[in-house]
Amino acid sequence: MLEIKNLSYRVEGENGPVDILKNVSLNIEDKKFVVITGPNGGGKTSLARAIMGIYQPTGGQILWNGADITNLSVTDRAKMGISYGFQQPPRFKGMKVRDLLTVAAGTKISHDLACSYLTKVGLCARDYIDRDVDTSLSGGEVKRIEIATILARKSDLMIFDEPEAGIDLWSFARLTETFKEIHDKKEATILIISHQERIIRLADEIILIANGSLSDRGSVDQIYPKILADTVSSCNMLEVNNKC
Repeated sequence: MLEIKNLSYRVEGENGPVDILKNVSLNIEDKKFVVITGPNGGGKTSLARAIMGIYQPTGGQILWNGADITNLSVTDRAKMGISYGFQQPPRFKGMKVRDLLTVAAGTKISHDLACSYLTKVGLCARDYIDRDVDTSLSGGEVKRIEIATILARKSDLMIFDEPEAGIDLWSFARLTETFKEIHDKKEATILIISHQERIIRLADEIILIANGSLSDRGSVDQIYPKILADTVSSCNMLEVNNKC
């Protein structure tokens, strides 16, 4: 289980301290599919990065399976079965996709198995398995390769930050099928930051983060209608302001 207790994250801004996260507390049960959503700049990515150890919180605790990981490094958390997919994944000049998948898996894997991970994220394995993970790949291609490495690692907690960004509709559909398959087989706890309805509707639970705080949480049937209502309200307000 992932437990977050009174988590805070403060940074220094031009005009003084800025509270990015404000005493966020929540528990995420094992093997659940949870989507974190909310307005841009609300703290979603900061929360995910704090869980992974990329950001060091200024207050509170993070527990993973009962162990306090608040002050552990990214490497230590990865060894404990936590993985993270970035909005803009890094590139590795001179490294083949095949080799990156092997490193992620932590052991030598067969050609067929490596190809199967690429197929799951909507890539033609034959065209990508021996390519370099460099600037010759588009942002969407690198994103899908990164997700394939997370699948190869078989982590217990998989965190994805807007996995739909920069991906074409066909590949996005394939990705949602992959997420559903992982969840149906109870292979991992899935935590996804997303605004996409198709991903949101797969979730066991939706968590709303706004202004650095936990705004609401519940099932899709409970929370999604509120998201739609807020969206319509914001659009109407914008239309009124434009007319004025």
